[in-house]
Amino acid sequence: MLKNLLVCALDLGMKYMCKCECVWLPSQLVTSARYLRVHLKSSFTFKCSFAANKAKFYKTFNCIFGKIGRIASEEVIFALIKSKCLPILLYGTEACPVNSAMRHSLQFCLNRALLKNIWCPV
Repeated sequence: MLKNLLVCALDLGMKYMCKCECVWLPSQLVTSARYLRVHLKSSFTFKCSFAANKAKFYKTFNCIFGKIGRIASEEVIFALIKSKCLPILLYGTEACPVNSAMRHSLQFCLNRALLKNIWCPV
């Protein structure tokens, strides 16, 4: 038995805003798509969105920091951030071109997490 398939098309390139009439399958045009946990954006050039990565990074960091709080030393917290949180934040950066604005945005997330660890009032 065939199941109903939803086919989506993601346009890239110079005519990404134009109406496409050449798709043979019943499809709908979308502005973003997720493939292998990498969020692709429809634009003039190949772009990815790291908003979901940043949200998962904050969620993981808050979970770790909420469990251990000030009990563990700073070295242990930094090791946990490096081993558990950082791969979540940086997932997909090898597959997508990262410009300076995206790099600063990802760096800001990491800085906020580290500053919360250092300057959080006891």
